[in-house]
Amino acid sequence: MKRAESQIQWKKFDCKIVDTEGQVIFEMNGVEAPVFWSQTAVDIVASKYFYKGKEKSVRQLVGRIARGFEAAFRKNKTFKTTKELSHHLEEIKLGLYQQKFAFNSPVWFNCGLFESYKVQSNDGQHYAYNFKTKKTELVKNAYASPQCSACFIQSVDDSMESIFNLLKSEAMLFKYGSGSGTNFTPLRSKYEKLKPGGKSSGLISFLEIFDKSAGSIKSGGVTRRAAKMVCLDVDHPEIIDFIEWKKNEEQKARHLIQAGYDGSLDGEVYRTISGQNSNNSVRVTDNFMQAVQKNEKWTLKYPSSGKAFKSVMAQDIWSRLCQSTWACADPGIQFHDTINEYNMCKKSDEIRASNPCSEYMFLDNTACNLASINLVRFLDQSSFDLTEFLKTSDLVFRTQEALVDYSSYPTQLIAANSHRFRPIGLGYANLGSLLMLMGIPYDSEQGRAWASAITAAMTGQAYASSIDLARTRAPFKEYKKNKKSISQVMSKQKKSLAKIDWSVLPAGFKDEIVSLWDKNIVNVKKYGLRNAQVTVIAPTGTIGLVMDCGTTGIEPDYALIKFKKLSGGGSLNITNPAVEKALLSLNYSPIEVERIKQHVMKTGSLKDAPNFKPEHLRIFQMAQSEDQNQMISAEGHLLMMAAAQAFLSGAISKTVNLPASSSVDDISEVYRQAWKLKLKAVSIYRDQSKFVQPLNNQIQSSQVNCVICKNLMVLEASCYRCHNCGYVSACVG
Repeated sequence: MKRAESQIQWKKFDCKIVDTEGQVIFEMNGVEAPVFWSQTAVDIVASKYFYKGKEKSVRQLVGRIARGFEAAFRKNKTFKTTKELSHHLEEIKLGLYQQKFAFNSPVWFNCGLFESYKVQSNDGQHYAYNFKTKKTELVKNAYASPQCSACFIQSVDDSMESIFNLLKSEAMLFKYGSGSGTNFTPLRSKYEKLKPGGKSSGLISFLEIFDKSAGSIKSGGVTRRAAKMVCLDVDHPEIIDFIEWKKNEEQKARHLIQAGYDGSLDGEVYRTISGQNSNNSVRVTDNFMQAVQKNEKWTLKYPSSGKAFKSVMAQDIWSRLCQSTWACADPGIQFHDTINEYNMCKKSDEIRASNPCSEYMFLDNTACNLASINLVRFLDQSSFDLTEFLKTSDLVFRTQEALVDYSSYPTQLIAANSHRFRPIGLGYANLGSLLMLMGIPYDSEQGRAWASAITAAMTGQAYASSIDLARTRAPFKEYKKNKKSISQVMSKQKKSLAKIDWSVLPAGFKDEIVSLWDKNIVNVKKYGLRNAQVTVIAPTGTIGLVMDCGTTGIEPDYALIKFKKLSGGGSLNITNPAVEKALLSLNYSPIEVERIKQHVMKTGSLKDAPNFKPEHLRIFQMAQSEDQNQMISAEGHLLMMAAAQAFLSGAISKTVNLPASSSVDDISEVYRQAWKLKLKAVSIYRDQSKFVQPLNNQIQSSQVNCVICKNLMVLEASCYRCHNCGYVSACVG
């Protein structure tokens, strides 16, 4: 195979990121990158991922990461020959250059720093698997065994030692660019007595400590605040306080902002109030949902003893939850029983929590490294290259697998569990752009058929790769214990293939994908699985911009008008490039396309655009629009999630966007439908539900300014993204 670099045409870019006052916050000239990369992608890579003082080229950056991958493959002896290893690495490098996929940010931050530059760090807080001693041990250099996983789930016990050990391990995760989630239900409530006498300070008091810690640490040492998830079971005595925590704090923020204090996302107000540095989720059970429907009482229980605290009306908890979500987009919901119905390791433990964006759902004290495939890169005119997509899924998955034992982790237990279960998070991005470019409405049976087929293909290939690795190496350590539940989950997923409308998909898709699953069902019984989890759909915040994705994760497009970064600084608003390409694919002439674009720039809408056919309007529906006819319905979001969820190991990071006029009853209905559709989790964002900054003496949540460059941010997937400097906020909801 030719060297990857020789297959790319290179160009020198001058990078400059400026704030709204024209102040330069980052500048680097002569940055080498593939000629087809956008200015935004180059700016983000240069400002966020280059190792300062050493790297000035995407070629150097990817080469450094590849050297880390090489060390990982050599450590676990994946390849028999140097030639095989070299071929694999060149394919990975080429795919990164071509923006076909991207690994999660900690890989870009940390991987290969030791192999390339001999970077050293001995903070005494990282553990890795030692193949010689066959134990997890403290590592001497955190960069020789770098933190490569973005997503962590950690447990906590009701003791001061456990609470503050978690605080420490969270801090180390945030330092190296990762996020963490925990179910805090074990912490006793403020209504319970302590053994020495007196009463506990309660759950919320400790959550405030964790919140302040998360708000003070930059992720990966760069820009954004830490990503953090707080889960709480719906029967905890402080469930109402938890549900209303953010809503009450947001009300404080509103009054302070109206009084003239700085209300920017990282300003004085939001540094003062609590609860702003985590995504909060309530874990609800089927029994609770049924109690809500039947208007029955619900028992709250002391975590320390399991005894009843008191009974309340389930509908009251539900109403307060929906009111809080309406008011401030928090908390979201996680459906405990559905999550554990699809738990492949039931005999090992139940799943209690998730990562910050709710796509990684697995056992406590585990980690997951993510990677996302850019679906648009497999579109050849109007044809999707399924064969190449499957090949790429295999390529990326095997690389992620090699990172498991190469990486280090913040606790010995997480390191041990990573070796024992080997969870992987392969996913995709740019589904919304793919459908638009093919002229398919996002909210349509055909759009959902495509999502189902692509997800089934990706997970089917991930299982096939994992089975092959189990055959040549060994299944994950607890495979035998969980053999029955693995077979049950895979069989349920395979049955969902029958629900796909194959008639609207290309000929041959059904045979290839069904055949792949048929082989997996047979082969997993012979050889087992190397990995206890294989796929998720992440929000792809920063790495989505690096891949020049028009849309993130599984999201639809957000707006008809987008921000374009200009070479060397400056910007302008342009018609979404995907709109132009989609119009051309629908056989509009170049002149007609130009007229339609001009109309969109003037009005922000396709309504009454010259020569535009009304029957095409659904193709260009957006996540958010002032024109309700151009906005995807809540049901459209949920049905798309359900189409993909049926075939995923993990879950989906996604926001259901609602207009400002939506009611509390609308929020309630979205949550109910999500439960009925067997989704694992859902978050909702009602426009103008966050009091983030004052605008013309009114507080508008849809106007969120970047904390770095002060430019306007956009809500995409479950996070705000700045297309100017690349800042990505923690997930919303």
